[in-house]
Amino acid sequence: MTQEYIYAKLQGILAQIKPKMDPAKVSMDASLTTDLAIDSLSTLLLSLAIEHEFNIVFESQQPFQTVREVVEYIQQHVKE
Repeated sequence: MTQEYIYAKLQGILAQIKPKMDPAKVSMDASLTTDLAIDSLSTLLLSLAIEHEFNIVFESQQPFQTVREVVEYIQQHVKE
């Protein structure tokens, strides 16, 4: 699964979780907390949506800082 595909899916998930968020702010290097204002509730919703969409389970609470880190984690853990 390519990073581009995962990134596109992640953009859609973020748009559902934070519908008022400006999609232009969602770049690979965007900070989840600073740039996208992802709080603890949004983090939980994001985690659940990612697990469902990509059929993966987060092994532990990963302290993701950027969108790129999330994409890379998904790419490493998804089973094709």
